[in-house]
Amino acid sequence: MIKHERFEKNSILLLIGVLVVVSIGGLVEIAPLFFLESTIEKVKGMRPYAPLELLGRNIYIREGCYNCHSQMIRPLRDEVERYGPYSLAAESMFDHPFQWGSKRTGPDLARVGNKYSDEWHREHMADPRSVVPESIMPGYPFLIENKLEVGLLPAHLETNRTVGVPYSDEMIENAIIDARTQANPDADDVDGFLARYPKAQVRDFDGNPDRLTELDALIAYMQMLGTLVDFQAYEPGGENSR
Repeated sequence: MIKHERFEKNSILLLIGVLVVVSIGGLVEIAPLFFLESTIEKVKGMRPYAPLELLGRNIYIREGCYNCHSQMIRPLRDEVERYGPYSLAAESMFDHPFQWGSKRTGPDLARVGNKYSDEWHREHMADPRSVVPESIMPGYPFLIENKLEVGLLPAHLETNRTVGVPYSDEMIENAIIDARTQANPDADDVDGFLARYPKAQVRDFDGNPDRLTELDALIAYMQMLGTLVDFQAYEPGGENSR
Protein backbone atom coordinates (compact mmCIF):
# COMPACT_ATOMS: atom_id res chain seq x y z
CA MET A 1 0.00 0.00 0.00
CA ILE A 2 2.82 2.39 0.91
CA LYS A 3 4.61 1.67 -2.38
CA HIS A 4 1.39 2.32 -4.27
CA GLU A 5 0.97 5.71 -2.59
CA ARG A 6 4.51 6.69 -3.59
CA PHE A 7 3.56 6.27 -7.23
CA GLU A 8 0.30 8.19 -6.83
CA LYS A 9 1.89 11.16 -5.05
CA ASN A 10 4.99 11.46 -7.24
CA SER A 11 4.08 12.34 -10.84
CA ILE A 12 7.62 11.77 -12.14
CA LEU A 13 7.77 8.30 -10.58
CA LEU A 14 4.30 7.51 -11.96
CA LEU A 15 5.36 8.65 -15.45
CA ILE A 16 8.47 6.45 -15.33
CA GLY A 17 6.37 3.50 -14.19
CA VAL A 18 3.89 4.00 -17.02
CA LEU A 19 6.71 4.19 -19.58
CA VAL A 20 8.27 0.98 -18.25
CA VAL A 21 4.97 -0.92 -18.36
CA VAL A 22 4.11 0.36 -21.85
CA SER A 23 7.60 -0.48 -23.13
CA ILE A 24 7.39 -4.04 -21.84
CA GLY A 25 3.89 -4.46 -23.34
CA GLY A 26 5.06 -3.04 -26.67
CA LEU A 27 8.03 -5.39 -26.83
CA VAL A 28 5.82 -8.39 -26.09
CA GLU A 29 3.48 -7.39 -28.93
CA ILE A 30 6.01 -6.21 -31.51
CA ALA A 31 9.15 -8.31 -31.04
CA PRO A 32 7.61 -11.62 -32.30
CA LEU A 33 6.73 -9.93 -35.61
CA PHE A 34 10.43 -9.59 -36.46
CA PHE A 35 10.72 -13.39 -36.50
CA LEU A 36 7.74 -13.96 -38.84
CA GLU A 37 8.27 -14.20 -42.58
CA SER A 38 4.75 -12.85 -43.14
CA THR A 39 1.78 -11.88 -41.00
CA ILE A 40 -0.62 -12.84 -43.81
CA GLU A 41 -1.88 -16.41 -43.91
CA LYS A 42 -1.30 -17.86 -47.37
CA VAL A 43 -4.46 -19.16 -49.03
CA LYS A 44 -4.75 -21.51 -52.01
CA GLY A 45 -6.16 -19.95 -55.13
CA MET A 46 -4.75 -16.47 -54.69
CA ARG A 47 -2.74 -15.14 -57.63
CA PRO A 48 -1.60 -11.76 -58.94
CA TYR A 49 -4.09 -9.80 -61.02
CA ALA A 50 -4.12 -10.62 -64.71
CA PRO A 51 -3.04 -7.58 -66.77
CA LEU A 52 -6.59 -6.73 -67.88
CA GLU A 53 -7.85 -7.05 -64.29
CA LEU A 54 -5.01 -4.87 -63.06
CA LEU A 55 -5.91 -2.13 -65.54
CA GLY A 56 -9.54 -2.48 -64.47
CA ARG A 57 -8.53 -1.98 -60.87
CA ASN A 58 -6.64 1.15 -61.87
CA ILE A 59 -9.80 2.49 -63.53
CA TYR A 60 -11.84 1.56 -60.44
CA ILE A 61 -9.46 3.65 -58.33
CA ARG A 62 -9.23 6.46 -60.90
CA GLU A 63 -12.99 6.92 -60.97
CA GLY A 64 -13.18 6.95 -57.17
CA CYS A 65 -15.33 3.83 -56.80
CA TYR A 66 -13.61 3.11 -53.48
CA ASN A 67 -15.19 6.28 -52.03
CA CYS A 68 -18.59 4.58 -51.94
CA HIS A 69 -17.81 0.85 -52.01
CA SER A 70 -15.65 -0.99 -49.50
CA GLN A 71 -14.08 -4.38 -50.15
CA MET A 72 -14.07 -5.66 -46.59
CA ILE A 73 -16.67 -8.03 -45.19
CA ARG A 74 -16.35 -8.12 -41.41
CA PRO A 75 -16.70 -11.38 -39.46
CA LEU A 76 -20.16 -10.43 -38.19
CA ARG A 77 -23.32 -12.45 -38.78
CA ASP A 78 -25.27 -9.74 -40.60
CA GLU A 79 -22.28 -8.96 -42.84
CA VAL A 80 -21.67 -12.58 -43.76
CA GLU A 81 -25.36 -13.26 -44.42
CA ARG A 82 -25.62 -10.24 -46.70
CA TYR A 83 -22.32 -10.33 -48.57
CA GLY A 84 -20.78 -13.79 -48.12
CA PRO A 85 -17.70 -15.17 -46.28
CA TYR A 86 -15.72 -12.56 -44.37
CA SER A 87 -12.69 -11.05 -46.06
CA LEU A 88 -9.26 -12.63 -45.67
CA ALA A 89 -6.07 -10.60 -45.53
CA ALA A 90 -4.64 -12.86 -48.25
CA GLU A 91 -7.29 -11.63 -50.69
CA SER A 92 -5.68 -8.18 -50.62
CA MET A 93 -2.06 -9.26 -50.42
CA PHE A 94 -1.36 -8.11 -54.00
CA ASP A 95 -3.28 -4.82 -53.68
CA HIS A 96 -1.30 -1.58 -53.74
CA PRO A 97 -3.20 0.16 -52.20
CA PHE A 98 -5.76 -2.24 -50.73
CA GLN A 99 -9.48 -1.41 -50.92
CA TRP A 100 -10.54 -2.26 -47.38
CA GLY A 101 -12.63 0.33 -45.58
CA SER A 102 -15.94 1.00 -43.87
CA LYS A 103 -17.52 3.61 -46.19
CA ARG A 104 -20.58 2.16 -47.87
CA THR A 105 -22.77 4.52 -49.82
CA GLY A 106 -23.21 1.51 -52.07
CA PRO A 107 -22.86 -2.21 -51.20
CA ASP A 108 -19.58 -3.92 -50.37
CA LEU A 109 -17.97 -5.39 -53.50
CA ALA A 110 -15.61 -7.97 -52.02
CA ARG A 111 -17.79 -10.81 -53.37
CA VAL A 112 -19.36 -9.14 -56.41
CA GLY A 113 -17.56 -11.45 -58.88
CA ASN A 114 -20.01 -13.55 -60.92
CA LYS A 115 -22.94 -12.19 -58.90
CA TYR A 116 -24.25 -10.32 -61.94
CA SER A 117 -23.86 -10.87 -65.67
CA ASP A 118 -21.57 -8.80 -67.88
CA GLU A 119 -24.67 -7.31 -69.48
CA TRP A 120 -25.93 -6.19 -66.06
CA HIS A 121 -22.60 -4.48 -65.40
CA ARG A 122 -22.67 -2.80 -68.80
CA GLU A 123 -26.15 -1.39 -68.15
CA HIS A 124 -25.24 -0.46 -64.60
CA MET A 125 -22.15 1.48 -65.60
CA ALA A 126 -23.96 3.28 -68.42
CA ASP A 127 -27.12 4.11 -66.43
CA PRO A 128 -27.22 2.78 -62.84
CA ARG A 129 -30.95 3.54 -62.39
CA SER A 130 -31.84 1.30 -65.32
CA VAL A 131 -31.08 -1.74 -63.13
CA VAL A 132 -31.23 -0.25 -59.61
CA PRO A 133 -33.96 2.42 -59.59
CA GLU A 134 -33.01 3.79 -56.15
CA SER A 135 -29.30 4.12 -57.01
CA ILE A 136 -27.57 7.48 -56.51
CA MET A 137 -24.45 6.32 -58.34
CA PRO A 138 -23.35 8.47 -61.30
CA GLY A 139 -23.18 6.86 -64.72
CA TYR A 140 -19.94 6.04 -66.54
CA PRO A 141 -21.11 5.66 -70.16
CA PHE A 142 -17.78 6.94 -71.48
CA LEU A 143 -15.93 3.80 -70.37
CA ILE A 144 -17.18 1.82 -73.36
CA GLU A 145 -15.98 4.60 -75.65
CA ASN A 146 -12.50 4.91 -74.15
CA LYS A 147 -9.85 2.75 -75.79
CA LEU A 148 -7.85 0.81 -73.21
CA GLU A 149 -4.20 1.85 -73.17
CA VAL A 150 -2.03 -1.25 -72.70
CA GLY A 151 1.40 -0.01 -73.79
CA LEU A 152 2.74 0.54 -70.27
CA LEU A 153 1.58 -2.81 -68.91
CA PRO A 154 5.04 -4.49 -68.82
CA ALA A 155 6.46 -1.59 -66.82
CA HIS A 156 3.37 -1.60 -64.60
CA LEU A 157 3.78 -5.30 -63.77
CA GLU A 158 7.49 -4.84 -63.17
CA THR A 159 6.79 -1.98 -60.77
CA ASN A 160 4.33 -4.17 -58.88
CA ARG A 161 7.00 -6.86 -58.69
CA THR A 162 9.34 -4.43 -56.92
CA VAL A 163 6.80 -4.13 -54.08
CA GLY A 164 6.36 -7.88 -53.70
CA VAL A 165 3.78 -9.00 -56.26
CA PRO A 166 5.14 -12.27 -57.73
CA TYR A 167 4.95 -11.45 -61.42
CA SER A 168 7.36 -13.65 -63.34
CA ASP A 169 9.50 -12.61 -66.31
CA GLU A 170 7.11 -14.56 -68.53
CA MET A 171 4.11 -12.66 -67.16
CA ILE A 172 5.82 -9.32 -67.74
CA GLU A 173 6.92 -10.28 -71.25
CA ASN A 174 3.39 -11.36 -72.23
CA ALA A 175 1.52 -8.58 -70.37
CA ILE A 176 0.13 -6.78 -73.43
CA ILE A 177 -0.81 -9.99 -75.24
CA ASP A 178 -2.44 -11.37 -72.08
CA ALA A 179 -4.58 -8.24 -71.66
CA ARG A 180 -5.93 -8.66 -75.18
CA THR A 181 -6.28 -12.44 -74.83
CA GLN A 182 -8.51 -12.21 -71.76
CA ALA A 183 -11.07 -10.21 -73.73
CA ASN A 184 -10.91 -12.54 -76.75
CA PRO A 185 -11.80 -16.23 -76.27
CA ASP A 186 -10.65 -16.91 -79.85
CA ALA A 187 -7.11 -15.66 -79.21
CA ASP A 188 -4.17 -17.95 -80.00
CA ASP A 189 -2.69 -18.32 -76.51
CA VAL A 190 -5.70 -18.72 -74.23
CA ASP A 191 -4.22 -21.89 -72.70
CA GLY A 192 -0.94 -20.16 -71.95
CA PHE A 193 -2.79 -17.21 -70.43
CA LEU A 194 -4.85 -19.50 -68.17
CA ALA A 195 -1.69 -21.32 -67.09
CA ARG A 196 -0.24 -18.00 -65.97
CA TYR A 197 -3.49 -16.79 -64.36
CA PRO A 198 -5.61 -19.74 -63.14
CA LYS A 199 -9.34 -19.10 -62.78
CA ALA A 200 -9.15 -16.02 -64.99
CA GLN A 201 -12.33 -15.45 -67.00
CA VAL A 202 -11.83 -15.13 -70.75
CA ARG A 203 -14.53 -13.45 -72.81
CA ASP A 204 -15.62 -10.19 -74.41
CA PHE A 205 -16.70 -8.25 -71.33
CA ASP A 206 -18.01 -5.02 -72.86
CA GLY A 207 -20.09 -6.61 -75.63
CA ASN A 208 -17.97 -5.07 -78.39
CA PRO A 209 -15.50 -7.67 -79.75
CA ASP A 210 -13.96 -5.17 -82.16
CA ARG A 211 -12.43 -2.92 -79.49
CA LEU A 212 -10.60 -3.32 -76.20
CA THR A 213 -12.10 -0.67 -73.93
CA GLU A 214 -11.84 0.57 -70.37
CA LEU A 215 -15.18 -1.10 -69.70
CA ASP A 216 -13.64 -4.47 -70.67
CA ALA A 217 -11.00 -3.95 -68.00
CA LEU A 218 -13.35 -2.72 -65.27
CA ILE A 219 -15.82 -5.58 -65.72
CA ALA A 220 -12.98 -8.13 -65.85
CA TYR A 221 -11.72 -6.77 -62.53
CA MET A 222 -15.13 -6.77 -60.85
CA GLN A 223 -16.01 -10.24 -62.10
CA MET A 224 -12.95 -11.75 -60.42
CA LEU A 225 -13.48 -10.13 -57.02
CA GLY A 226 -14.04 -12.83 -54.41
CA THR A 227 -13.83 -15.73 -56.87
CA LEU A 228 -10.28 -17.00 -56.32
CA VAL A 229 -10.69 -18.64 -52.90
CA ASP A 230 -12.86 -21.76 -52.58
CA PHE A 231 -14.62 -20.97 -49.31
CA GLN A 232 -16.45 -24.29 -49.27
CA ALA A 233 -13.07 -26.01 -48.84
CA TYR A 234 -11.33 -23.24 -46.89
CA GLU A 235 -10.46 -23.89 -43.24
CA PRO A 236 -8.36 -21.40 -41.24
CA GLY A 237 -4.98 -23.03 -40.70
CA GLY A 238 -5.93 -26.03 -42.86
CA GLU A 239 -4.44 -27.31 -46.11
CA ASN A 240 -6.44 -24.85 -48.20
CA SER A 241 -4.89 -21.96 -46.28
CA ARG A 242 -1.32 -22.70 -47.38
